Amino acid sequence: MYPSETDGTHIPVDAIPPEILADALAPLTPFVTDLFIPHYQSCEVGRWRLQVVPLLLSPGYWNPARLTRNTAILSRREVGQDYRTWMSMTPMEIESQEIGVRAATGHTVVMGMGMGWAAVNAALKPEVTRVTVVELDPDVIEMNRLIGLFDQLSADIVAKIDVVNADAMEYRSGTPADMLMTDIWLPINGDERMEQSRVMARNTDARQVYVWGQELAIARRARVLGLELTDVTVARIVAEFDLSLVGPERPDYPGLIARAAEKWLRDV
Repeated sequence: MYPSETDGTHIPVDAIPPEILADALAPLTPFVTDLFIPHYQSCEVGRWRLQVVPLLLSPGYWNPARLTRNTAILSRREVGQDYRTWMSMTPMEIESQEIGVRAATGHTVVMGMGMGWAAVNAALKPEVTRVTVVELDPDVIEMNRLIGLFDQLSADIVAKIDVVNADAMEYRSGTPADMLMTDIWLPINGDERMEQSRVMARNTDARQVYVWGQELAIARRARVLGLELTDVTVARIVAEFDLSLVGPERPDYPGLIARAAEKWLRDV
């Protein structure tokens, strides 16, 4: 598939004229990551459909488009509508969660199971002692069971993971979360997640938080305030959000925010 210039979605490769496709593919290299990518297989559970696409050309969250092979895409059938992509193992999805995954430590709470990628990679970290995954839809939990997500892990890693069927906005952790990753929204571009993440952070007594799409929320706030993205202005905006966000400690974070906003921020 090939990314649309207008909405960031994809169109089939065979719909692109060969001469254009050749020019587009020539400078590209495959997407590479040292993070674990589970093996997925096609299946359907309730409103959810998991498909594996042989070849994709997908934009990153802040990096250029890259080729991926055997890319899993999770879609949900909306009421009265067709399927809508909910999550995928594309460069955009991986890059947009990577900071949180790499910062996972101690007791990590993941709000929203999706395809289980963030939870699994958190559990694989030696610094992580326990992963609690909170998922509202039992069909999502069943789908991950059917594809054998946890069967791909060693017993000691699986022992770290606890999947809870609950509402992320109401779940209360019995022990404080050293890291909270919140990812229950669609699309990535929305500010409601910061307020809702504050609720989740309070309910789990989270020490650190990574919110999916937090870079776009920071960029949007900077635009509203008429501020250039710098370490100082990012710190100011993060303080407004009243969340102990991971990411701002990186020296390259303002630049990463700007690159993500250029690609994915559709409004002010």
